[in-house]
Amino acid sequence: MDLIFKAALGAAVVVILAMLAKTRNYYIAGLVPLFPTFALIAHYIVGKGRSVDDLKTTIVFGMWSIIPYFVYLATLYVMVDRLRLEASLAVAAVAWLMAATVLVTVWVRVHG
Repeated sequence: MDLIFKAALGAAVVVILAMLAKTRNYYIAGLVPLFPTFALIAHYIVGKGRSVDDLKTTIVFGMWSIIPYFVYLATLYVMVDRLRLEASLAVAAVAWLMAATVLVTVWVRVHG
């Protein structure tokens, strides 16, 4: 049942993004992915299954996870002037993956 709920939430987000992209305020589509849909689910699961300290650790890690997202956005911003959209998105996704790898590596060394 949890999987169906998660899939429905994901589908709802896609529909909202598609609708917003067609409006005069299309740029708001950039805000929707930041709604903490999956964070709510993750924090609920961790909060129910682990200690409060573990939940707090998850929250702090989530705060740091803004860095890879910023790297993705900054890379995409620069690349859309230089490459096709699909290539720009791919490069930005790789940049996010690299930044996320660095984040996890540093986190494990500091907190591991």
